[in-house]
Amino acid sequence: MASRPLNDDEVLSEMNKMVAFIKQEAMEKAREIKVKADEEFAIEKAKLVKQEQQSIDAQYEKRRKGVETAQKITQSNLTNKSRLQILHRREEQLQNLFEISREEVARFAEDGGRYLQFLEGAILQGYLQLLEPKVTLFSCGQDIELVQKAGAAAAETYTQISGRVVTFEVQAILNSDGAGGIKLANGNKRITIDNTLNERLRLLEDKMLPEIRADLFGPNENRKFYT
Repeated sequence: MASRPLNDDEVLSEMNKMVAFIKQEAMEKAREIKVKADEEFAIEKAKLVKQEQQSIDAQYEKRRKGVETAQKITQSNLTNKSRLQILHRREEQLQNLFEISREEVARFAEDGGRYLQFLEGAILQGYLQLLEPKVTLFSCGQDIELVQKAGAAAAETYTQISGRVVTFEVQAILNSDGAGGIKLANGNKRITIDNTLNERLRLLEDKMLPEIRADLFGPNENRKFYT
């Protein structure tokens, strides 16, 4: 059966069907594009959010470490400052103690009997160290008479101990502001022995300092070795 040409209404109907089909295809394609775009947007959004979160976390960690470092530095500075203040106060206490000792030594030199006994012992010690036939005794001006007596008594004891004879002369050249005591020199004055009270006290301070510190402030926690 031969086909006949379509009339206008049929042509219009076919065209409407084609338009509807194309429109439907276009809407489905648009939905596919939108779904894919939404997925890609969500992925990109999550990626950007994660990157920003990591950046914020890194900044926070950096600031936290900076704050911790600053706190440690401040704490260290405060600790060092406190330690220095403690050391300064301890040194003041030691110096006060030594000053009291110097005052006691000065009063000791005013006790004629005890001071004369000290001079005899100090001069005898010097004689025995020098072992010279002639010795010069250096004293303060106010001690000349005591030194003459002490020097003579020490010379007798020296002879009894060593079997040697020693002669001496006294020169008043020591500073009168000192606590007293005696210095000795051999014949050519190249060898001297300092037995002044100030020097004896200084040596005692140096020798007793660790023990004094331990008595006053307790043992040093940082010290590992003791002689």
